[in-house]
Amino acid sequence: MFSRVNFSTESGLLQGCLKGDRMAQRHLYDQYSGKFLAICIRYLKDREHAEDVMIEGFMKIFEKLPQFQSKGSFEGWMKRIIVTQALMTLRSHRHLMMEINMENETEYQDHNYELNHMETEDLMRMVESLPVGYRTVFNLYAIEGFSHQEIADLLGITESTSKSQLNRARNTLKEKIASQTPKERRING
Repeated sequence: MFSRVNFSTESGLLQGCLKGDRMAQRHLYDQYSGKFLAICIRYLKDREHAEDVMIEGFMKIFEKLPQFQSKGSFEGWMKRIIVTQALMTLRSHRHLMMEINMENETEYQDHNYELNHMETEDLMRMVESLPVGYRTVFNLYAIEGFSHQEIADLLGITESTSKSQLNRARNTLKEKIASQTPKERRING
């Protein structure tokens, strides 16, 4: 008789995937693909490219699954693999390379802006419109929670460059928010 593995628990799902059970793997994919695709799209604007990266990330997850030691969150472990896969793709494609501007930056002038009435989707669209370097560092730091040292190691840049890119991303976002007219803010909020 066949014993049925319970895929409703994380440990049952992990056991099934470790045994190469295709139904368990499909269940894991179905459970996390939407979330991981959204992460890939944050780094790679093109949806088709992001889907390819997500699938490559899942292949890495299944390949490295025996290395997961159940220390910490399984989702967090998988998420790190997906983010790393997206970053490796950014680094390997010349047309996606990060631009690292080391020019002297003029100080940001504080504009009056309201974030209170802004929709999350509006802010995410603004983040998506940032140049690749700014967007990548912003996503890694502000959304994924990586430190500047971790970002520097992942991207092959210096820690000060990571900090500079984050600062420029924030300033660009502030300018975009400030440039919205009060009418746009009311409509969006």
